[in-house]
Amino acid sequence: MKKRLLITCFCSSLIGIGINGFILPFHLINGGVFGISLLLNYLYGFKLSLLIVLLNTPIYLIALKSDPLYFINGILGAVISGFIVELMTPLNGVMHLPIFASVICGGVFVGIGVGFMLRNHISPGGIDLLALLISKWSKLNVGIIIYIIDTVIIMTGLLILRDANLLYSLLIVGIVGLSASILTSFRDAHIYIS
Repeated sequence: MKKRLLITCFCSSLIGIGINGFILPFHLINGGVFGISLLLNYLYGFKLSLLIVLLNTPIYLIALKSDPLYFINGILGAVISGFIVELMTPLNGVMHLPIFASVICGGVFVGIGVGFMLRNHISPGGIDLLALLISKWSKLNVGIIIYIIDTVIIMTGLLILRDANLLYSLLIVGIVGLSASILTSFRDAHIYIS
């Protein structure tokens, strides 16, 4: 349990840095529950941490019924991620990079955080937990499932907000999805030194 808690805190910190340091300053959105929460935050000013918890609740109920271990790890991941993302809001506006560099950095930070959490069967949020469950049932790679769901969320955000900069968000979800796919595909890889 201690190892799982440390992994969750470390990965949540990466996600918090990616979102607050690189994604929020340009009013871009990430995928998953974070993306839906960011979209609602931009539209109505709701608190991110509260939205993350509220939007995750129905998915956690599905996980509880399907796989109690995923439910416990999902709750742990969501609560810690929500807290750390909120704790790191002072990073918003601290780093001054061009939008393209910011998108790449944000995608890499979030992607590595999400990928390592998923590799350890921990979920930072509801859509990722849902993707883990779908992956378990269908044997599809969890990163591919996340990418498809996230693309739908970004396209919805593009239609609602009508901001061409949201096209950069497609790059973010591509980087996050690719990172998660790579980090979850090679879970049985071993390094042998002769």
